[in-house]
Amino acid sequence: MKPYKINLTFSLLGIILLSQAGCLGPGTNKPTRFYELSSLYSRQPPPAPVADLNQVTVGVGPVRIPKKLDRPQIVTRINSNEIHLNEFTSWGDPLASGFSRVLAENLSLLLNTEKVAIFPWMQAVQTDYQVTVDVTDFIGIPGREVQLRAWWTIFGDNGRTLLVKRYFYNTEPASGDDITALVQAQSRTVEALSRKIAVTIKALSQGSQPAQNK
Repeated sequence: MKPYKINLTFSLLGIILLSQAGCLGPGTNKPTRFYELSSLYSRQPPPAPVADLNQVTVGVGPVRIPKKLDRPQIVTRINSNEIHLNEFTSWGDPLASGFSRVLAENLSLLLNTEKVAIFPWMQAVQTDYQVTVDVTDFIGIPGREVQLRAWWTIFGDNGRTLLVKRYFYNTEPASGDDITALVQAQSRTVEALSRKIAVTIKALSQGSQPAQNK
């Protein structure tokens, strides 16, 4: 009985190793591709600022992402009631982190300030304006379009005073039917949100009443 048990053990071990190596079926060893959102700094040349607020400190975050999107896989839409988790396409970092990073970089450029902090920042950081974003949808259909829906809020006085709360909706066409084109379109929707927030912060810094979203 001993030889039989040893052979059976080695056989099972071999099956496990082959399965982990992706050798038991076609397509199981397909490599995962990783993507990230891009900021305005990726443009050459970068666009001109909308304001010169180099002495203003802006805190970005928290950015909250709905659970349907808060996962490594990139999620795409099939129709109004069905979404798809793309098994072999993933975000390079958590979507909330990537969104926060791009929003912070965009605001830094658009407001011409290096005084930008990403949540959570050190207690010693005092913010003139804090921007929070509650994303409700950030998804697209490959080859068609991407949409971003979100509530965004600006607080003043180191986060103690509510200054502005708005709803944002934007769509961007996807120039191709692949994930790269989809992520590029998603980056453009974050750019549109960044510009809206930057213009509002500019108005607040000048003591004027920010215009309502149209």
